[in-house]
Amino acid sequence: MGGTLFTALAAYSGCTAARWYLDRSSRRDTDCLGGRVRLKSLWNEGAAFGLPIPAEVLPLAPAAALGLLWSGRRRCPLGTGLILGGGLRNLQERLTEGRVYDYLQFPRAPRPLDRYVFNLADLCVFAGGALCLRRERGRSRPGKAENARRKNGGR
Repeated sequence: MGGTLFTALAAYSGCTAARWYLDRSSRRDTDCLGGRVRLKSLWNEGAAFGLPIPAEVLPLAPAAALGLLWSGRRRCPLGTGLILGGGLRNLQERLTEGRVYDYLQFPRAPRPLDRYVFNLADLCVFAGGALCLRRERGRSRPGKAENARRKNGGR
């Protein structure tokens, strides 16, 4: 449990620091890493990827999902911590501001991802989800020892 909480706190703190640093009215859109990343200010009042979710439901769905996620934290503590930290950061901003501040765009990403603008919390949620899925996928495959036992008639 300590690893999950530590990861969640680190992700939340990092997302908060990035938001604080990048939320300046004097900052202009900037290309970084040879044009691979663009820092672009955008307030997102809707759901991720423009999904048609009513504004009243937006804070409720993540809160319920985070609660369910917490119950499965022992399976993948690192992934769960990343999802919790990023998800809580976006949820807090949604509750306090009524919208989420996005600032990362990847212009060289494959279409249609090149047009979307994300924030660090979104990337934490994505990375945590990928880690959890990879962990579950690895559990569903039999290991070498189990395959050898099956070949030898269960011994």
